[in-house]
Order: sequence, then C-alpha cells, then structure tokens
Amino acid sequence: MKRREFITLLGGASAWPVAGRAQATMPVVGFLNPTSSKLYEFNAAAFRKGLQDAGFVDGENVRIEYRWAEGDYGRLAALAAELVALKVAVIGATGDVASALAAKASTSTIPIVFTIGADPVKVGLVASYNRPGGNMTGISAITSQIGTKRIEVLHQIAPRSKVALLMNPNNPSAAMEQHDATAAATILGQKSLVLNVTSEDDFPAAFDTFAREGADAMFVATDPMLLSQREAIAAFAVKQRVPVIHFERQFPLVGGLISYGTSISGMYRQAGVYSGQILKGAKPAEMPVMQPTKFELVINLKAAKALGIDVSQNLLAIADEVIE
Repeated sequence: MKRREFITLLGGASAWPVAGRAQATMPVVGFLNPTSSKLYEFNAAAFRKGLQDAGFVDGENVRIEYRWAEGDYGRLAALAAELVALKVAVIGATGDVASALAAKASTSTIPIVFTIGADPVKVGLVASYNRPGGNMTGISAITSQIGTKRIEVLHQIAPRSKVALLMNPNNPSAAMEQHDATAAATILGQKSLVLNVTSEDDFPAAFDTFAREGADAMFVATDPMLLSQREAIAAFAVKQRVPVIHFERQFPLVGGLISYGTSISGMYRQAGVYSGQILKGAKPAEMPVMQPTKFELVINLKAAKALGIDVSQNLLAIADEVIE
C-alpha cells in the first residue's frame, strides 16, 4: 500500500469512532423530586412512560439521572446544581413549586419541565401560559381552587364541625391552599384547625393536636411529602374513625376514604412527553404550559363502612372510581 493511500485510509478511519461516539452518546434527562424513589416510584414510572410515548426509552436511547430530596426541601437547590453540573439536556422539576424554583435558580439555559400545583405566572416561573418564554414550561394544576372543592366534597360525604387542615408550610403553594380551604370551611359553618408538618417526624405531634383540639375531620393539602406519608395518615384515620379527604387516588388505594383532584401521575406522564419533545428540538419558551382538564373523584367504600359513613348514591354515581 502506498503511503498516500495509507494516510487517506487512516484519515477516513479516524472519523468513524467520532461518529460512533456521537451515536452511542445518550442524552441525559435530570429528574428532580422532593420525595423518595421508594414512595414516589409510581410517578417516576409515569414520567418514564411519557418519555417512551415521545420515543425515548431509559437505558436504550436516553438516560435518566434521578435526584431525590428524601422529604427535605432544603436539599433541592444542591440536587438541582448537581444536575446542572452533569450538563443534562433537560430537567424534569417534578413534585410542585419547590422543585421548579430550585431548578430555575440553578440554570437559565438548560430546559426545565415542571409539574406544579400553583399558577406558574404568579410564582414567577413563566411569563405566560401560552408563551412561557425563557427555559421553562410544564404542567400546572391550581390546587388552591381545587382545595375549596375538596372541603365541599368532604362536607357532603361526612358533615363535621371542625376540620383540621394538614399542611406542609415549606411548600410555596401551602399558604394559598390553606387560605381557600379555610374560607370554604367557614362558609359551610365549620371551624378549622391548621396542623403544620414538614417531615415524617412531625406527624405524631400533629395527630396529638388533632385529638386534643377536638377536630373531627381532616383535609390533606396537596404536597409530595404528605403523599409519601399516605399510609400513616390512613392508619390514623382508621384508628380515630376520622373522615379524611385527600388530593390523589393513591390515598384511597391504601385505605383512605376519599380523594378529589387531578391525576398526579397524568401530570408526570405529560412532563415526560414534554421532556421528550425538547430532546427532539422543541423549545420550552414556545411550549404552552398545560393544565389538566379532568379531575378524579375516588371513594373507598370499605373505608366508609369502617367509619360508619353511608355514601349517598348521588356521590357514588359521579365518582370516577369506587374501591369496594
């Protein structure tokens, strides 16, 4: 082989590994959440399903880097910074406003897809719903308004005189939801009691306060940490024979009485779809913030029977799911 031919062949061959590496390199998606993989895996699975719907399968043509705060909202900023340092292609800032704000503070260039229970314009995430601008978009369900409806549903299924509002004050959406739930209770002639919990360790004291103050019903605010403690809340309700309304069907599935709200898993799935579209070249600034249009009413008849509650046929007729 002539030297010129050898150099030409070598030059051509040197390009092959570069192309191969480009094809083999998977885009990386960051997943930021304030809870834990053990307690929130069902929502992580919904996010992966959304990515799959968009053509991306974890481990095949995309890689997901998970960062879980294990219930400590104070860790979110550092975890978001870790994802930015990894130069991920997009961040799924899931689990409400705290994650979204932490991601926003960590980068102005990496695309961010959020799932929140608040108005993203009011909390400063986007410029508008239709044209978010900047590097953020996502899915928003305004839970303060839904909270008013939850109080009404709870009163309909089990009229009581004093409802306790189980809140996580570390959640940026908590104040508005608490305000609307309290106002709704007042209209219905109910007294209200606020029980603040920020971690698993706070629940025993909150439950003691519930009993000491004579509350006889409970409203669980929209919050990932509260959802992660669904089994403990359900166990307390059974022990104390207390009617409790929740924001997500995962509560009735573990023994809770009733839930009313948007499908959280549905929001995560759409966040996965949006993340996949961004990997294909879509720009978050031009992707409208989506709002769920369907709200689910789930009733656990077994729990109702244990509490001595006779659920009306009218309520059963409009329920999306009845657990027997």
